[in-house]
Amino acid sequence: MRRAPTILHLDMDAFYASAEQAAKPSLRGKPVVVGGIGPRGVVATASYEARVFGVRSAMPTAQARRLCPNAAYLTPRFTLYRQVSDAVMQLLRALSPLVEPLSLDEAFVDLEAGGVPAESAAARAVGEQLRRDIRVVTGLTGSVGLAGAKMLAKIASEAAKPDGLVVIEPGTERELLEPMPVRTLPGVGPATAETLRRAGIHTVAETAEAGEAELVRLLGKAHGAGLYAMAMGQDDRPVVAERDAKSVSVEDTFEVDLTDRTRVRNEMLRLADRCVARLRAAGRSGRTVVIKVRNYDFSTLTRSETLRGPTDDPAVVREAAVRLLETVDTTGGVRLLGVGVSGLADFTQEDLFAQLATEREAEERSAGGAAEPAAEVPAGEREAAPELPRRWHPGLDVVHEEFGAGWVQGSGVGRVTVRFETPWSAPGRVRTFAVDDPALRPGEPLSLLGGPDQPSAPAIRPKSVSPADEAGSAAGEEISSR
Repeated sequence: MRRAPTILHLDMDAFYASAEQAAKPSLRGKPVVVGGIGPRGVVATASYEARVFGVRSAMPTAQARRLCPNAAYLTPRFTLYRQVSDAVMQLLRALSPLVEPLSLDEAFVDLEAGGVPAESAAARAVGEQLRRDIRVVTGLTGSVGLAGAKMLAKIASEAAKPDGLVVIEPGTERELLEPMPVRTLPGVGPATAETLRRAGIHTVAETAEAGEAELVRLLGKAHGAGLYAMAMGQDDRPVVAERDAKSVSVEDTFEVDLTDRTRVRNEMLRLADRCVARLRAAGRSGRTVVIKVRNYDFSTLTRSETLRGPTDDPAVVREAAVRLLETVDTTGGVRLLGVGVSGLADFTQEDLFAQLATEREAEERSAGGAAEPAAEVPAGEREAAPELPRRWHPGLDVVHEEFGAGWVQGSGVGRVTVRFETPWSAPGRVRTFAVDDPALRPGEPLSLLGGPDQPSAPAIRPKSVSPADEAGSAAGEEISSR
């Protein structure tokens, strides 16, 4: 525990929704909900205007629509969010070499490691300047907490929301924590809170009064001892600059339960390819393939297979995922599928694919001989790949040959409605087009960082690329550090 509040925690305010409001002038000051937009979607972030109606993160989108039917419900645009996040993290790294990102919109900073004097006034001045810099660079707001420990800095930033700064002076921790509910403490989820409730423990003060021995009896040695220390206001965890990813995973929730076994298998193969793409983008390989299957009744099963060495080969991950899927009964209907790779490494086992091919050949020989090679089709006789249908999800970027950059407000019955505006324009006009209008193309997000002098139109994607490829569910892709 430090004698000065030199651990800073930054949490951007309603990050995804605020970024969408900054990018879309017509939505500023109005309720905005970002997340899965289908009947089984989940809210990723709600603007403060939507929170007034009771909309919260992790709430089913269908419930959010009942609470706030007039909100704008938008598909996430992670390209934009990562761009803004990179700019914010760059500001943090200018303060200190010890920056610990927790997500795109949240991070700890060790100010002492950056040369900030161990004084409350100096730390507060840095925090206030950081908030100003974030607003200038991104147009968004962030809340800052300062304390002598990570747990307390995070509590302070939560108390500062929205767009504020709170300092917890060393020596005042117990007084601040005691009246708070026990769920305030890190590591206390619904199950732990219920165990404590049954024991008559509801607040942080009651947790401390219960004593370490009682908490160990209720929760086990490690969890109980750690929880007691935090209830006493003690947290000596350092700010760690590099949080090494432990797994890479992707998942999709389907609007209608999948009952066809072939469709389930094809979706699993598609997810495996997406997972490997993210694995390679992170410059990693992995040796354990994990699948996740959530059935129609919400029961969730996971299966895993550990390979002989780490790989980033899509053929290996696909085959392992399909083998694992064969061990799961999906006849009742599948609501969600996921594929992940863990046991990450910075190298690959080069002979894995060769080994897989050898095993395939052995199986084919045992089944009665090698398979006949497929006849090669002359290049001139190959059929062109069919163009993917366009799916115009609300919130996604488009560009029109005549009207320029805009975003999709909605679509249906063969029509798509587009509002033409940019981050630096006044609220724009709305126009409607046929969904297959050749003058309308998917676009890339306009930067929030370049100011009004940036180009007025985003890059155009090839016609064959569907924006649905990036829509997904808000929590469908992740690199987990926990």
